[in-house]
Amino acid sequence: MPNQLLDDRGAFLLSQIGHHVSRRFTTRLAPLGLTPAHFGILSHLAAADGRSQQELADLLQVHRNTMVGLVDELEERGLVQRLPHPADRRAHAIHLSDRARTLLAAAEVEANSIEDEILASLDNADRTQLNRLLRRISAHAGLPPGVHPGLQRRRHTARTTSAEPE
Repeated sequence: MPNQLLDDRGAFLLSQIGHHVSRRFTTRLAPLGLTPAHFGILSHLAAADGRSQQELADLLQVHRNTMVGLVDELEERGLVQRLPHPADRRAHAIHLSDRARTLLAAAEVEANSIEDEILASLDNADRTQLNRLLRRISAHAGLPPGVHPGLQRRRHTARTTSAEPE
């Protein structure tokens, strides 16, 4: 059997495109002072503002200590506010600030722009089919919908860092 060229391998192409898109998105968010991890959390909060830190950690499959650090970063920048949770006095509800909503809108413009650039060679039917196929591959791999694996790496980094001697 002859060796396959890398560009004949779907997994390689997905990885190549994913890396390209990730770099571009990170670069485009930088002037807004956001990272892709921040964008993900803010997007999930925009869909359901007032979630607890634990709910966010569970939803995004991020260790609770990592989520505390991410929320701390967002709070320090005035993007979220911790308020008493209405149903659980031991928890905090995380709410988006007006500044976060403005930044999230700008980040959405960047995300849409990158999507349009990357998928420019596809018509609407192709884009729909591509998204359907990618969701099927993602589900088969057991990946949680709407959760970027970069947060998982961040979790691993947080565990590794906390385990190292000071």
